Amino acid sequence: MKGHTGNKTQTAAATGSVPAVGGREPCPCNSGRRYKACHGREAASAAETLVLRPFQGLPNECDWIALRELVPAATAQLKLTGEHAEQTVTLATVLPMAWPALRRADGTILVGLQTHTSSGDVSRDLAHALERALAQEDGTSVAPGPLPESGDRLQDLLDPSHPLEITVHQGFDFWVDDPTAMNAEVSASLERANAAAMPTVRLTSVDAAYWCGTTEKNHLRWVMPHAEEELLDAIARLHAAGESSLGEGTRFVGSFRAHGLLVPVWDLPTSMSAEDVEKPAREFGERLAAAMADTSPLTPRQRSARNGLLNRQITLN
Repeated sequence: MKGHTGNKTQTAAATGSVPAVGGREPCPCNSGRRYKACHGREAASAAETLVLRPFQGLPNECDWIALRELVPAATAQLKLTGEHAEQTVTLATVLPMAWPALRRADGTILVGLQTHTSSGDVSRDLAHALERALAQEDGTSVAPGPLPESGDRLQDLLDPSHPLEITVHQGFDFWVDDPTAMNAEVSASLERANAAAMPTVRLTSVDAAYWCGTTEKNHLRWVMPHAEEELLDAIARLHAAGESSLGEGTRFVGSFRAHGLLVPVWDLPTSMSAEDVEKPAREFGERLAAAMADTSPLTPRQRSARNGLLNRQITLN
């Protein structure tokens, strides 16, 4: 597996009318001005614009968020549209050395989801990495780089009718198709990643819920698609009624916000496996649906429970 190749203009961007270069370099549009004083202004403005729900409009938006923020090791096949419709592309939670993407010797492409982004739109950064991998030679990786002033998003490149079929791995051996071809740097990165990976299982009874195991306690983290205010009201109703847990020994501990959606979290006993939590999660989903359908004003007890939920809420991004 080779490192990245190409000059600054080639590696910076293959999309957009004006490629990105260093801020002090002459702008590629031949205006005679430095890039940062010319088209770099537009690129900087685009980079600063925060897209709160970057995966909105993609199938399995909640799972995209989970793979970005929660799951150590997982893959899913992506289906492209247009001229690259037959290209094999695999979405991976993370790649060696946090590469944005790599193109294997056989031409297949892996795109890393848990990677540094240059803009406020994760979807655009990922699409840019994918397009660079499509343009590169076999056996090379894509290095982090600035975005062009304009470009595609994942929503422009992916087939919206193709759902994510996720495979959760217990390690990162999927990084390499031929272990004997690994260089020392990739081998060391693989060893470190495997040592740090927490056991994780995607539930089958409900969507976008992931069990993970630790030495002290297990957890269930569940990315939910509902509007935040309505979801908080519903959980508050359940919490006030003592119906927010997943059974004996479990505890609803709060939620965090990730990419515009809420992720409720439960603590579970270490003895509670992913299989054990399937039925309680399904039953909680049924209770939640009923609570979501209740549009009556919250009672004082329920409002108090809701305030407690807000106090335990954090935002990841």
